[in-house]
Amino acid sequence: MSTHYHAVIWIDHSEARVFHFNASEVESLVLHPHNPTHHIHHKADEVGSRHAADDQKFLHAVAHSVADAQEILITGPAGTKTALVKHISKHDNALLDRIVGVESSDHPTDSQIVAHARHYFAGADLRTPQKS
Repeated sequence: MSTHYHAVIWIDHSEARVFHFNASEVESLVLHPHNPTHHIHHKADEVGSRHAADDQKFLHAVAHSVADAQEILITGPAGTKTALVKHISKHDNALLDRIVGVESSDHPTDSQIVAHARHYFAGADLRTPQKS
């Protein structure tokens, strides 16, 4: 992938959709965990959380896919986006400083993800003091 200033990650337990973009270009990548987990439902009177462990290799691959981006937005349903941020904070502090937002989102299309990210970064750019 070529280097773009902005990147957005949409992530859940079964895939990560990564987009590097500028005003006119979008490059995309889809990553999957080695052993994808399925939703685990709790049963009454059962001991234990039955929460599947996060796939650290998957999270590392996702983090590595945005290593060249200067500003990163992370979106997705449930807790995998939070697991990704925790993984980055533990293993790559420099990348953590480039995460400008973490938002919940349902299951949008690829074009909806990119459109949202472009809108998000346009607003963030207006709120950020410009360097001379």
